[in-house]
Amino acid sequence: MGMAVKLHPLHGLWALTNRELAKWYKAPVILIISLIQPIVWLAFFGKSMNFATMFTSGLNIPGLNIPKQVIDEIASEVLKANFGTTDYFSFLAVGMLSFITLFTSLQSGMSIVWDRRLGGVLSKLLTTPVPRGGNIVMAKVLNSMIRSLVQATIVLIIAMLLGMSLNPSLNPLDILGAYAALALMSMGFASLFVTLALRSTSWESQMAIMNLLNMPLMFASNSFYPVKSMPWWLKPIAYVNPLTYVNDINRQLLLGVTGYNLLLDFTYLIAFAAIFSIIGIVLSWRYLSEA
Repeated sequence: MGMAVKLHPLHGLWALTNRELAKWYKAPVILIISLIQPIVWLAFFGKSMNFATMFTSGLNIPGLNIPKQVIDEIASEVLKANFGTTDYFSFLAVGMLSFITLFTSLQSGMSIVWDRRLGGVLSKLLTTPVPRGGNIVMAKVLNSMIRSLVQATIVLIIAMLLGMSLNPSLNPLDILGAYAALALMSMGFASLFVTLALRSTSWESQMAIMNLLNMPLMFASNSFYPVKSMPWWLKPIAYVNPLTYVNDINRQLLLGVTGYNLLLDFTYLIAFAAIFSIIGIVLSWRYLSEA
């Protein structure tokens, strides 16, 4: 008499996740290409936008004879009042951590499309004992989260080498909190884009949506400048943008600047991740059967 073998859900989840990760770590050129843009932002934009020099040169008017110490103090106060720190490069570097996380998460839906189109891979997965609702979808989300955090770590190391100033009292819990915020945002956006791809057979439509949302999400957040400096019509968008809360958490934990309430920040991100993960799993039960 034959005996049925029951696949443990977590084993199936990891097997599918490792399959997705293998496409990435076996092709390091993909990793290198994905890191180019945030590194360019850091090296060129971050270093060239020296706001301290702009303020001091603007105050150093010939004939006024304002002492340099006074000019430096005024510039520092203005920068701190606007950015929460006198170091704009560090302010931007935190924004680049959320940028690389967002960019990687937005690509997560592409794997669903390719699995459906190339060789019927998705149809073959649906014939396995792996739960389609939980494991097939969440494996792609977990893959996106792991990739995002690895790439964010590389960007953080490069930013530190370029002169990023970390909080002197930084501790392991602060680092853990920063990574948790990035992971929650990645889970939410990856779940959203996997959900959008469940019925899609066109990679062009996925790329179009990704390119449409990528930059607006970045600029309609506090990645490059504080929300309070935005026009009135843009502020409501920034306040519902998950990137705003990720950046606020990371600037408080990594840089030691003041910001919003951390508990509210994490509550928003947890709700964002949970809602879209649940939607993705529920819809996969319905739509993957039609793959």
